[in-house]
Parts: sequence; C-alpha cells; structure tokens
Amino acid sequence: MKTSFLTKLVLGIAIFYAPLQAMAWGTNGHRICGQIAGSYLTPKAKAAVKAILGNESIALASNWADFIKSDPAYSYLSPWHYVDLNKAYTYPELVDFLNQDSNVDAYTKLNFLIGELKKKGISSPNKLLYLHMLIHIVEDVHQPMHVAHADDKGGNDFKVNWFDKPTNLHSVWDSQLIDFQQLSYTEYATAINHTTAAQRAEWQRAPISKWLFESNQIAEVLYTDIKPGDNLNYKYNFSHIDTLNRQLLKAGVRLAGVLNQLFG
Repeated sequence: MKTSFLTKLVLGIAIFYAPLQAMAWGTNGHRICGQIAGSYLTPKAKAAVKAILGNESIALASNWADFIKSDPAYSYLSPWHYVDLNKAYTYPELVDFLNQDSNVDAYTKLNFLIGELKKKGISSPNKLLYLHMLIHIVEDVHQPMHVAHADDKGGNDFKVNWFDKPTNLHSVWDSQLIDFQQLSYTEYATAINHTTAAQRAEWQRAPISKWLFESNQIAEVLYTDIKPGDNLNYKYNFSHIDTLNRQLLKAGVRLAGVLNQLFG
C-alpha cells in the first residue's frame, strides 16, 4: 500500500509539473487566438472545421491540448508545443537549423499535422486529435517564450515578480499580461482584431520558419529587457502590450490561413 501510494504521488507530481514547461498562452490567450481565427475562415473551411469539431468552437478547441495533459496517456504530446533555440539566430541560420530538425517539437509536428490533415480517409478520431493539436500549436509558437531557451525551460526558471507576487517570465507572457487587461476572450479579440486584407495576406504568406523567427527575436529581447528578480508592473505592461497583442493577432490570422488552405 505504501509503495503504491508513493508511486501515485510521484506520478501526480510529474503530471502537475510537466505541463509548466509546455504551456503557452493561458486559457484566455488561446481562446483569443481561436476567436480571431474563426472570424477569417472561408465558408467552406468553417463547414469543414465544424464537421470535425461539432459544436465546439475554434476558441474553445484551442485549449484541448493543454487540458489533455492531465491524462498520462497523452504525455507524448508535451514536446509538440515548443521549439528550443538557445541563441539568437539570423533567419538564414534558423532555416538551416530547421531543415536539419529531426526533434519532436512544434516545427516538426506542425508539418506532420498539416500533412496528415491533407490526406483523404484518415479516421475521425485522428482527424479530431490532429485538428485540436494544429489549432493549439499554431497559437503556441506565437508566444515568444515557446521559441526560447531550453536551459530555463522557456523562461519558466527565469523568476520575476508580477506586482510583487512571485512568478516567472513564461507565466507573465502566458497569462499575467493578458489577464491584467481584465477583458473576456471575446472582448479582447474584438478589441485587437483590426487588420487589412493586405496585412492578413502578408502574415499568411510567411512560412512557419518565419513565425518561429519572429517569436525567437522577441524572446531574445525579453531576456535582455529585465533580469531575474525584477518586479514587473505597470511599466512592463505599457512597454510590451502592443507586442503581445500583435502576436495574438498574428496567431489567429495565420491559423485561419492554415485552415483555409486545408479545408477552404
């Protein structure tokens, strides 16, 4: 009995802590991206997505990949959420790196998911799994700390304070900044969802490597912008909210672009 209890306790702790390395955007952040994506789907893509998701909106489907981490059977999905880059790459350097990338990470799995969803005749359970993961990971890689350093777990070990409360840099970008705006996900999406057709076309033309490059460039600035132990407050919000909103918006627009190409 004692051994069984300890085994369960260790497993429970592992399940609780493992997702901290892989979370990107908090619940509201993912829903904001999904809400924006839904607004740019073609009618055909919207119908195809609904045929897979049923009555689950893209906004609500956006968090499935994080929620499912509570089930050990899906633990293999955790590395799909991020790409570790331990230095500031030039874009050509990053393209070379990604061309040789054989890791289980967001880049290789995004390409896998897109390829699988293009196929005819895949099973309904797989189609649902792949769409859930595609939605989530496209959003994930626009959170800068998901294309950041392995040695601090994407900023999870970069300890700071948010209005005097202990947290970390990853969490600040996941949720603290977003929650600080005190908007529901629908209100937030409406507030920032202002794009031109030309802007959407430009963002959607960019390859996945460009998405990662943009996020990594932001992450590298964030690492040098503050130091561990700093207290982040109104000034940090004022300095970074535009960058955060742009990344949320890009994620939604680009997700719509991918879904329109697959289903539209």
